[in-house]
Amino acid sequence: MKKLVLWIITFIFLFNSAMLAVNASSEKTNSGSNRKIVVWKQNIKDFNKDITIIGGQKIKDLPLINATVVVLQDKKNELLLKNNPNVLRVDDDVIVEVFSKESSVNGRGTVSQPSEVLPWGVDRIDAEKVWPLGNTANPIKIGVIDTGISNKHPDLLSNVKGGVNTINFKKSWNDDNGHGSHVAGIIAALDNDIGVIGVGPQIDLYAIKALGVSGSGYLSDVIEGIEWAITNGMQVINMSLGTNSDIQSFHDAIISAKNAGIVIVAAAGNSGGAVSFPAAYPEVIAVSATDENNIIASWSNRGPEIDLAAPGVNIYSTYKGTSYATLSGTSMAAPHVAGAAALVLNTPVGTYDVNGNNRWDPDEVQKKLQDTATDLGDSGFDNLYGWGLVNAFSAVQ
Repeated sequence: MKKLVLWIITFIFLFNSAMLAVNASSEKTNSGSNRKIVVWKQNIKDFNKDITIIGGQKIKDLPLINATVVVLQDKKNELLLKNNPNVLRVDDDVIVEVFSKESSVNGRGTVSQPSEVLPWGVDRIDAEKVWPLGNTANPIKIGVIDTGISNKHPDLLSNVKGGVNTINFKKSWNDDNGHGSHVAGIIAALDNDIGVIGVGPQIDLYAIKALGVSGSGYLSDVIEGIEWAITNGMQVINMSLGTNSDIQSFHDAIISAKNAGIVIVAAAGNSGGAVSFPAAYPEVIAVSATDENNIIASWSNRGPEIDLAAPGVNIYSTYKGTSYATLSGTSMAAPHVAGAAALVLNTPVGTYDVNGNNRWDPDEVQKKLQDTATDLGDSGFDNLYGWGLVNAFSAVQ
């Protein structure tokens, strides 16, 4: 009997130890520390063989940057990969997060919808003055790389033309967090007598779900979202997300998007410190957040990378399901600029056509937005507001 009890105790101890080891491994993997982006040299086709030889697990390929996402067991595996003659570089598959702050949510029910109001941010950038000119940014295509977009919100759905879930292609791009739907509403909520109205109320929205219910996700899923945007002809990408880590794979993907002719707009970040990535990359329009007094929010990131400012405090917009919410953050500022960019893209390029190709290129759109912005802070460019508060009406003149 004593032997049986001893055997049971031993078994329980060993089982618990094994489970602790499994949990520790799982936590490490989930943290992103063991997920890597392996960038291959040119003409390397047999990716899986190189990965399995060193005991790694393939997650997926990223053709845009000639890379594979893998999970490695430990640093030894990483060293073996780095020394592999087929490997150009091994980057961390870091966590990226949304840039929104406090919130209040209302209208969760589906019984009725609130009467339409013009949000103060849309009003402040004078977008409503553009619509009577016959410009509602139809049919400019904006990809919202975020937590998805609600697939049943009556103030959004007619403008949502498609989407993808890069976390899991088998699952929906529906928003289970709310952030992406809020961003989408700022860009293109419908002019339909309910809720709110966006900067360009007839913009074609595309939900690129790269972040999960927590509002965070892996960089590799964001990169895959950028590739989807390129492949599917997006004209603007809004990225109200970021990381403090400067990852070359991220920058390479951003460069590819700009080279494809896409205007890239990103939130500067909410730490009150240096501009986060991808907003800090020169190919991106970096946006800081202002309040109703045209003063930069205390938490808005700032620095020489800031290009424009836009409303980002207490912004009322659509949310997950059929609800609405008030959120603050540079996450809310960026889509005001993305929407303004869409309105510009819907006008003749005119004298801004510096390369003579008779169409708007990303640098030309950015220059038009900066030249027509309302100067705030120090005269001319400064590290808080960039070239000033975006002004959609002035930008389409």
